[in-house]
Amino acid sequence: MKDTYLSELMQTVERRNAGEPEYLQAVREVLESFEPVVARRPDLVESGVIDRLCEPERMFIFRVPWMDDNGKTRINRGFRVQYNSAIGPYKGGLRFHPSVTASVIKFLGFEQTFKNSLTGLPMGGGKGGADFDPKAKSDGEVMRFCQSFMTELYRHIGADTDVPAGDIGVGAREVGYMYGQYKRITNEFTGVLTGKGLSYGGSLARPEATGYGLLYFTEAMLAAAGKSLKGARTVISGSGNVAVFACQKAQEFGAHVVAMSDSGGYVTDERGIDLSVLRPIKETERLRISEYAARVESAEYHEGCFNIWQVPCDVALPCATQNELDGRAAQTLAEHKCFAVAEGANMPCTPEAVDIFRKAGVLFAPGKASNAGGVATSGLEMTQNSARMSWSFAEVDEKLKTIMRNIYLSAAAAAKEYGCEGNLVAGANIAGFLKVAEAMKAQGCV
Repeated sequence: MKDTYLSELMQTVERRNAGEPEYLQAVREVLESFEPVVARRPDLVESGVIDRLCEPERMFIFRVPWMDDNGKTRINRGFRVQYNSAIGPYKGGLRFHPSVTASVIKFLGFEQTFKNSLTGLPMGGGKGGADFDPKAKSDGEVMRFCQSFMTELYRHIGADTDVPAGDIGVGAREVGYMYGQYKRITNEFTGVLTGKGLSYGGSLARPEATGYGLLYFTEAMLAAAGKSLKGARTVISGSGNVAVFACQKAQEFGAHVVAMSDSGGYVTDERGIDLSVLRPIKETERLRISEYAARVESAEYHEGCFNIWQVPCDVALPCATQNELDGRAAQTLAEHKCFAVAEGANMPCTPEAVDIFRKAGVLFAPGKASNAGGVATSGLEMTQNSARMSWSFAEVDEKLKTIMRNIYLSAAAAAKEYGCEGNLVAGANIAGFLKVAEAMKAQGCV
């Protein structure tokens, strides 16, 4: 960073958060985007807004004891970061995965603050989770873990305070168990969690929202560049909720999706991924993606999930996890004439990869903008809960389309205004930041 203030701030952040690479990576990317803002808006430096944004308002770390089916007590670690509440109650998902650490949760909460701001809805930033792996656990074990997790978390959340949702490893089953425990403890039926089942306050289109939203953003980005998804050879990493619905919507837009993955490897299908086969394998049977190749004659299975980026494509949609697409993979995509990359996961591309895309002229959509559809629809679920009403699928989907297209327009406009036209990473960071910064400045030194 050339700016002295930002460079010194980054050094302070590094000193305070030593050993937290994911968080430091996220902060550095954002601060690098702020150089033109700092030059034009010295009032934001003087008010300490940027300094405050680099420190979460509060963070909880707690023990989660639970009993397995053999009667043995197990221990996991739970987290919740309430990162920023300048524009609304904390909002962000809960992730259950062995990779969850304080660094991961802080990076996600930091990113969530800007992402939520971009939606235009009144939501602050938060994130949480545990280093618990729901895979290969019985329903009873998952239920007991979720109940124990919520027994501690409940005291820190509320419909107007902090509204968690699902994320990796936390689907409708887990949300249901946690909501039931919250209701049991508090004796309240409120919209304190989103991603709920339709029978108890959930929103139509919420499961589809992140994947659909990714494609609405991607289509807007491509249209502005005179391109389209129609006929585009497309690769999607992951095969969870986001990836599956991204595949569905991409196919509706005319894309030819030829590869998807899970943590073990990836499948290619030159005829196009058949979701009628893939969805039951992943959603109900809970099997590995290799089973798809066993059932579909035209498909091939390959070990090593990160190798999916060797598959030639026009459009790449990384929808699995952070830092899954590195510099080498980015170089391969660029050499194969990939013309667009849109992040469906949180920060799936490394800084080196993003730099390669930019230099190669590849259109790039950052996750804090392109995968905001999930939290946008969670915000719409909060609205429906507060009003004690529900909207149709079509109504929610139409609102989602509008939000995602507006996010693209806001990011593109901010990039142009601050001298980095076409750089949606900088544009999304700046557009998301300015709304939060103005609110923080107006509320004083808090």
